[in-house]
Amino acid sequence: MTISIGRGALFAAAALTSLSIASNLSAHGDVTPQAVDTSALPDIEGGNDNWLSENPYTGNAKAIEIGESAYGQNCARCHGLQAISGGIAPDLRYLEPGASGDEWFVERFRHGSSHDGKVYMPPFGDVLGQKAGWAIRAWLETKYTDE
Repeated sequence: MTISIGRGALFAAAALTSLSIASNLSAHGDVTPQAVDTSALPDIEGGNDNWLSENPYTGNAKAIEIGESAYGQNCARCHGLQAISGGIAPDLRYLEPGASGDEWFVERFRHGSSHDGKVYMPPFGDVLGQKAGWAIRAWLETKYTDE
């Protein structure tokens, strides 16, 4: 069976297109955590060595502003824009406000989440630090809904 030049070119173009699309679909982009400038926030005694159990920045307008930016740069790719999940990761709008939500948040933020050897969320605590973590939490509190 012979393939005409036109048909051969068509098959080659289809193969190149398939390879191009496949490589773009498997690309995750830059997943390196992005630095967060927290210099405008009050220092937390103990720095990253002594993590607080409750958010010291709750209701702090500057922390909420920094947290919104930090969330967009580091969390939205999995948890969704405006904390509205598309179903892959938890929808953080439902994260309970107050001390019990703070406890869950800081545990996941610091240590990440993995099960059966699979990393579902990388740890951000040592990379971004306590001030950035609590700023993100302060912003998330503004997105809370129980609906």
